[in-house]
Amino acid sequence: MRKTCLLSMHELASRDDRVVFIGSDITKRDLERMAEGYPDRFFLEGIYEQHIVGMAAGMALEGKIPYVNTIATFLTRRCYEQVLLDLGMHRLPVRLIGSGGGVVYAPLGSTHLANEDMAILRAIPNMTIVAPCDADEMKRLMPATLAWKDPIYIRLAKGGDRVVSRPELGFEIGCAIPLREGREGLFVTTGITTQLALDAAEQIQQETGRSWGVLHMHTVKPLDVEGLLRTVSGVQAVITVEEHTVVGGLGSAVAEVLMESAVVRKVPFKRIGFPDVFTDEFGSQDDIMGKYGISVEGLKQTARELGKGAGTGFGLQR
Repeated sequence: MRKTCLLSMHELASRDDRVVFIGSDITKRDLERMAEGYPDRFFLEGIYEQHIVGMAAGMALEGKIPYVNTIATFLTRRCYEQVLLDLGMHRLPVRLIGSGGGVVYAPLGSTHLANEDMAILRAIPNMTIVAPCDADEMKRLMPATLAWKDPIYIRLAKGGDRVVSRPELGFEIGCAIPLREGREGLFVTTGITTQLALDAAEQIQQETGRSWGVLHMHTVKPLDVEGLLRTVSGVQAVITVEEHTVVGGLGSAVAEVLMESAVVRKVPFKRIGFPDVFTDEFGSQDDIMGKYGISVEGLKQTARELGKGAGTGFGLQR
C-alpha cells in the first residue's frame, strides 16, 4: 500500500504542476521517478516533522498541493499544533501520508505505534481522514485527492495485504462501500480490518448459516452518515472493527451517529479495537492485534456473544 501510494506521486505531479512532495526521515525508494522527473517539486527534509508541516502550509498558501510523508506517530503526535493551526484552521489542501498506521511497527514498541492517530486528527475541524483497505483502493484514492479542498490524512498499512476491494463499486472520498450484505449483523470497518471482517463474515456463514454484512468506511471523517444508517436498517447487531484505540476512532464515530440519529432502538452494538491502554507488547502486528481480539476469531467470538442479545431485533424507527 505504501509503495502504491508513493509510486503514484510521479503520475499526480505529471497531471498537475501544483503537486509537491515533502518527505521526513525517508529515502527515495519508490520515489525515484518523482525525484528525477520533478526535482524542483521534491524535497527530503530530514527528521524535522514540525518544519515539514509548516513548509507544506506555506507552499499551499502559494497555490501548491503538498503531499507530506513520514511515520504516522510523528506526523500526528509530534507536530499536532502545526497540523491544527497551519492546516486545519486555514483549510489548506495538504495531504499528510502517515506510514505505519496502527501497530505496523510492532517490533519498535509503543513509541512507534499509531493507535490513536485517527482520534487525534478527528478533533481537528476541516480534517479529512482516509484509511484504504488495500493497494488497489489506494490507486483509486490518490487521484481523488487532487480536487479535495481540505487537508487529508492518509493512513498507510504495512503493504502486501490481500486485495479485497472491488473496482466496480467505485471510490469517492466520504462515501462508504458495502462489500457484503447480511441480515443478522453488520461489521463496520476501516483500513485492513475490512479484510478480517470479510473473512469472519464468510466463516460465520459457513459455520452457522447466519449472514453478516461488511460496510467498509475508508473515510472515517467525514463519516458517511446516510450510508451508515441505510445499511444498518434491517440488521440485528452492529460491530465496528479498527486497528486503533476504541477511544475516538471509527467505533466512536459510528456510536455517535447511531445515538444522535434519534431513530435507533435496542442497539446491540460493540466496538473492537485496542482498549484504553498503551499496547507495550513486543511482537508482530498480528500478535498484538490478536491479543486484543482484532482477528478473524476475535470478530467471530464477538459476533456470537452479541448475537445472543439480539433476539429482539435491531432496526430503525422512522
